[in-house]
Amino acid sequence: MAFYHKEATDMATPKAYSTINTVLKTSTTSSGTYTQLCKIKSYPDLGGTPEQIETTDLEDTFQTFVPGVQSMDTMEFTCNYNPTDYAAVVAAIPKGGADLYYQLEFGEAGANGKFQWTGTHSVRVTGGEVNGVREMVITVTPSSKIEYVTS
Repeated sequence: MAFYHKEATDMATPKAYSTINTVLKTSTTSSGTYTQLCKIKSYPDLGGTPEQIETTDLEDTFQTFVPGVQSMDTMEFTCNYNPTDYAAVVAAIPKGGADLYYQLEFGEAGANGKFQWTGTHSVRVTGGEVNGVREMVITVTPSSKIEYVTS
């Protein structure tokens, strides 16, 4: 009977990471201090599928494509509602519609990765139900590509 022996290198990289300690932060400059906007319960996909540009010609027996522009939807972050957090998110909206820098950190202090982009946000309180919790949604409209940040 053979036993599998796990190599030391197998233990260095985890198989997967938990969503615990995922934090949404903002800053007024890319190199400025990022501060937590509020605690979040969920986050959206970070990017979208590229459009497909058809390149099929009359000699092809099947459709062919090349990738086009990558689509980006608004980004919705669900949060628990309380008046203090709601007011803080509203207060963080720049006057005149100026862009903010956003950063989504995975793991404590971004130990499992950081993603950064620019955009604007709004906030709304979502509908409620019996035996439910009040929630709000921060909607971020991105104005740049989402980049993986190494520092």
